[in-house]
Amino acid sequence: MLVVTVLLLSVTVVPDISGFVALAADRIELADQVAAAKWGTGQPIDDPPREEQVLASVAERSVRLGIDPASATAVFRDQIEASKLVQRALFRRWHADPGSRPTHRPDLLTEVRPRLDRITEDMLEALKAAERARALPSCERKLTWAAFRVSARRDLDRPHRAGLHRALGSFCGAQLVSW
Repeated sequence: MLVVTVLLLSVTVVPDISGFVALAADRIELADQVAAAKWGTGQPIDDPPREEQVLASVAERSVRLGIDPASATAVFRDQIEASKLVQRALFRRWHADPGSRPTHRPDLLTEVRPRLDRITEDMLEALKAAERARALPSCERKLTWAAFRVSARRDLDRPHRAGLHRALGSFCGAQLVSW
């Protein structure tokens, strides 16, 4: 009976990181809408002022949540770079295959960014919940496995898998193993 109790405690003490990975995948999939909003408008994929605004907001909110702001900023810089990676891949696809271009241009300010902001809030909370798991030696292995499962479940294509991989690069504080 004592052994079972100890095993159950060890399982409940270490938070699962799959929630964060699922949110990172949500954000990667939303990059399609960001790209569609920018496509054909002349608006560049890179938006340094907006990126800095997002990172400053993340640093501020992370302090309130008790998360190291440097760590949170690194994780969210990865989210931004991952989104740009997917957007660039989509732009290349749309240039090469005009039939695959988006038929609807969502409004970046009123439709897409509010969704990104909600995901950011959820990701910060998930980052806080996974704080202990991020410090464990097994973090990279568990993160890699969770990313593989999410990618397979959602049937992510190559650009989105690459984006998810990029999005998780700083989660454990070290480079993520390729999958």
